[in-house]
Amino acid sequence: AGQGPPKAEVIKASMPGVLIDVAVKVGDVLEAGAGVAILEAMKMQNEVTCQHGGVVEEVLVETGQSVDANQPLVRLAPPQEA
Repeated sequence: AGQGPPKAEVIKASMPGVLIDVAVKVGDVLEAGAGVAILEAMKMQNEVTCQHGGVVEEVLVETGQSVDANQPLVRLAPPQEA
């Protein structure tokens, strides 16, 4: 039994904070678990990662920007089939 077609993914901020670094750009190919940004919240830096991997379709934020919890940061298209 297959899992069906791969799904697009929207990576969201896990908590409110300030983006210290956005590590991806449109067209980047990410593996599952790859880091996409560093979010500073309550004086701690947290790595934001993707769950499934894919191709970066859209970067919705920039370094230095304040974000809210669950705010979309990066949109991924499904990985291309080899």
